[in-house]
Amino acid sequence: MPKYGYQARDQKGKLQIGTMVAADEDELYLRLKEQDLYLIDAEDVLEGKKYRPLSPLMLSEFNRELGNMLASGVTLVRAMTILSQEETRKERERDIITKVLKLIRQGESISGAMEKQVGAFPLLMIHMYRAAESSGKLAATAERLAVHYEKEHQMATKLKSATAYPKILCVLSVLIVIFIVNFILPQLSELFDSLASLPLPTRILFGSNAFIKEHYKLLLAILFVVAVVLVILLKMPSVRRSLDEQKLKIPVIGKLLKTIYTARFARSLCSLYSAGIPIVTAMQIVKKTIGNVYIESQFDGAISRLREGHSLSDTIEEIDGFVKKLPAVIRVGEESGDLVKMLDSMADSFDYESEMAVNRLIGYLEPALIVIMAVIIGFIMIAVMLPIYDSYSAIGMNVY
Repeated sequence: MPKYGYQARDQKGKLQIGTMVAADEDELYLRLKEQDLYLIDAEDVLEGKKYRPLSPLMLSEFNRELGNMLASGVTLVRAMTILSQEETRKERERDIITKVLKLIRQGESISGAMEKQVGAFPLLMIHMYRAAESSGKLAATAERLAVHYEKEHQMATKLKSATAYPKILCVLSVLIVIFIVNFILPQLSELFDSLASLPLPTRILFGSNAFIKEHYKLLLAILFVVAVVLVILLKMPSVRRSLDEQKLKIPVIGKLLKTIYTARFARSLCSLYSAGIPIVTAMQIVKKTIGNVYIESQFDGAISRLREGHSLSDTIEEIDGFVKKLPAVIRVGEESGDLVKMLDSMADSFDYESEMAVNRLIGYLEPALIVIMAVIIGFIMIAVMLPIYDSYSAIGMNVY
């Protein structure tokens, strides 16, 4: 668990400096508040080198192999040794597993060893292994995590494959326009210069082309500045929160995103709760897995209501960004006493709905992109052909 060095002020405004172990900064804030201290700044003093997150596919394979070996009676050290020596893994993955193995041999728990590989392993996975160490269900937890990350990988793969054609179409459209502007238009410019007047589409096309060629350095500089400003703005919490809120209001896409966020929430909460992690702690972990800052910002209030004794269904109902069916299904699970089963089946249902929604979205997007591509290329062709047609018409009239 992270150890934070913090700066806080008491009710008299006096600065207090110290360290405290907490699951995250939210828990640190609450624990300090119980001591009538108000957090000003915090830093993880154990944090060292940061790793890029391991892929869901790698996590799925890792947990499945580890779960199978532990279930067969292989010791944890032996199982991790075998996993660290697999030649099919990438060097970076073997390096991380080897470091985890080294810490386990030194007496560290597997959850603690994973936590020290900062950024590599998801918080959800670390906490589930920590709970499994207390209950002695490492093998079962590893198998459940394998299923969890396998489904996460499947959803990501479906999204990538579904958006592949639109991406190719966009790139192809850009390449065609670049080819026409740079290779076709220059060959026609001398012909068009000899004409007395040009149609409006032709003047627009050649004027735009000439402006871009003449001021391309300025345009590139403007694009660079705009990109830098956008990067800075997107790093601002208030801007990211506002953008993530607006995403949910986009027609069609907003509904799809809500379905994906709901499925992700349900599966993560189900995995944590089934591992024996208290619902409040599970909610603190799950909020970091949603992928939407606007939804995540509402979790602090939801967690406070849970601490006050409100039911999970009533708490979730007040969070904007999930599918409306979610609190109703959770309420049924609470009443039947089988919340885990209801969350699991609901996650499967929303995964399927997400896939169908993506397919529908691509079904709308493909013809829209084709129409846009046709309009752009059509405008260029009209701008090129109109003066040629006019010149032939003029020649014909002179002949007669």
